[in-house]
Amino acid sequence: MSSDLQFLEEWIPERMDPGTVFVLENQTKLGQAQNPYVAVMSCPRCGTLGLITRRQLYGGEIMICGGDECSAEYRLDGENICYRQAQ
Repeated sequence: MSSDLQFLEEWIPERMDPGTVFVLENQTKLGQAQNPYVAVMSCPRCGTLGLITRRQLYGGEIMICGGDECSAEYRLDGENICYRQAQ
C-alpha cells in the first residue's frame, strides 16, 4: 500500500504502479467544466486505474477506488496519500 504519490511524464499504463498519477493534456474537455478530469491515477491499494478531477488532485476531495475487490478511500495532500480511518 503506497503512501507517496508518484508521477509519470508519459502515458505508459504498464508503469502505473499503485499510487501513480499521469496528468492529462486537454484537461478542460473532459468531464464537467467546473471540475474537469485532469489525471489518471492508480489506486494506491490495488492499482486499479481511474480518472480523477481537478478537486481530487489539487483540492483534497475524497476518492473511492472503483475496483471490483477494493473500496479504498483516500485523498491527496500534496504528494502524500491520506487514507480514511476506519470507523
